[in-house]
Amino acid sequence: MKIKVSLREILWMTSGAVIFILIMLMVNHFQNKMSLTDQLISKTRRLDLLNQMRLNLTSASEAEKSAVMAVTDQDSKFYSGKARSYTVQLEENRKELSDLLLTGGTKSEKELIIQFSNAFVNLQRIDTNLLDLALRNTNLKAFDLAFGPAAEAISAMEFSLKGLIDRKAKLQDAGNITSLALRAQIAALNIQNLLAPHISEESDSKMDELESRMSKEDQIVQRNLNDLALLGNVREDSLFKTAVDDYSRFSLIKKQILLFSRENTNVRSLSISLGQKRSVETVCQDILLSLQKAVSEEPVEGLNYGIESNPRSLQR
Repeated sequence: MKIKVSLREILWMTSGAVIFILIMLMVNHFQNKMSLTDQLISKTRRLDLLNQMRLNLTSASEAEKSAVMAVTDQDSKFYSGKARSYTVQLEENRKELSDLLLTGGTKSEKELIIQFSNAFVNLQRIDTNLLDLALRNTNLKAFDLAFGPAAEAISAMEFSLKGLIDRKAKLQDAGNITSLALRAQIAALNIQNLLAPHISEESDSKMDELESRMSKEDQIVQRNLNDLALLGNVREDSLFKTAVDDYSRFSLIKKQILLFSRENTNVRSLSISLGQKRSVETVCQDILLSLQKAVSEEPVEGLNYGIESNPRSLQR
């Protein structure tokens, strides 16, 4: 059986098809508009994150160097805290950017964020070690002891020995007393003068050499004080006893100074900051700069950076 379709029905069917096509075109048009908006939002956010990351990286570096160069434990702690805070913010930026690039980034951008993530892990490892060293400030503590209590002990010893020399000036053994007292005093001063180079020294072998020289000078001090005690009634003299006590106090302080100096935390942290840290930090900044350039130059479909994409409009 044949079904006859009237002209009116054909027209209705044709009109329906046309309306359906128009609706689909409109939907597609609005979808493209949404897609364009999404692209612009994504690109803007990625550039914003990259700006924040570069700023946080620079701020963390400045705070870290302030922590390394700080002269008090309080300042070291303050700047170390700021450096770690900026690093935490940087890590949050990195995670968000990575998520955005996984869904909307180019192959090159994805490779760059992976490179940055690997370099950043290395940077965090260096920073953790560096800031822990900076907080301990052992070289600064050694300097404080060397130019404070240690110097005072040597000055007190010098004052006592000078008083002893004056007191025994009329004795028959005055010449020998003066000679022995001065030798002990000079050797003690030589030890004191070797402390600062030891505190500043980075090499363990050179510190060994300095300590060997201190040991020899210490033997000279001890020998001369022992010989001095054998002359006249020097052993029982209060000034001699005070000088011996002063040197013993200096020796105990010197021992603590050498322990602090051996830890070398300020010297080591400064060396890491100017060496390893700077090198890895430069790599991170270079990658971020390349990534920022890649995102900036990334084309957005439907836009030609301020120029209408319809060629006909250029002919008007």
